[in-house]
Amino acid sequence: MHLLLLHFPSQHSFQNCHRIVVLGAPKVGKTNILQRFLGKEFQEQYEPTIEDFHRKLFRIKGRRYIIMLLNGHLITKVMLSFSPGDIFLLVFSLNDRDSLNEACELLREIKAAKAKLLKSKHPAKVSAVICGNKSDLDAQRVVRRSEVGTVLGEDLPYFETSAKNGTGLESVFRALASLGGLPDETSPSRHQIISIPTYQSLCVRQRGRRGSRTPELGAPCAAVDPLARRPSFSSDLRLKVCSVCQSSKKCLVVTNL
Repeated sequence: MHLLLLHFPSQHSFQNCHRIVVLGAPKVGKTNILQRFLGKEFQEQYEPTIEDFHRKLFRIKGRRYIIMLLNGHLITKVMLSFSPGDIFLLVFSLNDRDSLNEACELLREIKAAKAKLLKSKHPAKVSAVICGNKSDLDAQRVVRRSEVGTVLGEDLPYFETSAKNGTGLESVFRALASLGGLPDETSPSRHQIISIPTYQSLCVRQRGRRGSRTPELGAPCAAVDPLARRPSFSSDLRLKVCSVCQSSKKCLVVTNL
């Protein structure tokens, strides 16, 4: 296990770092929804995902933002409750009623775990968006929009989507951004994907080489970190005073498992 301490510069606010946790039953399209957010294409072939972690770095109007995306069917919900800033995307399939029931159970477990953490006698409120995926398979649909709110038992942002053709995904991404206090430009259609070296050069205000396609400093852009690794649940992305360097700086403790 390798320990990595990431120190954020003083101009980078830790409040601009958010984690989106994607949960749901297997085969509902969680991975393809994430791929769309990362600016990648839909993958037709299904491969079971045990756990998946991504980090997308944004530069919008001169400010930097980090969105960490965690997707895993086997994640312990109690562990997820440790980070109060989490935004949850609960996904079910419109052609699988059992997957809706599982999304509802996940929501109950997350709320109960957070209430326990906060020592509250009532279920805690969580920042969550509900996504009914596979709207392109309308002939196989078994869940109607009118019954989703009844099953959930509360009014949460709900969208019907298709990870295959992109229907509804922009609305989902905007809703997630709103819950996290993030700018609309974090939605995939609102920014340009660039490489990590280009992103780094923009952050230090270096000019690209003449003739390159480097966007101007003010243009919204983002880069996907190819070396992202899942943060340790023991640290769970909380602010810590670094005991290694005895510094009062804000550090993010990340383990490479």
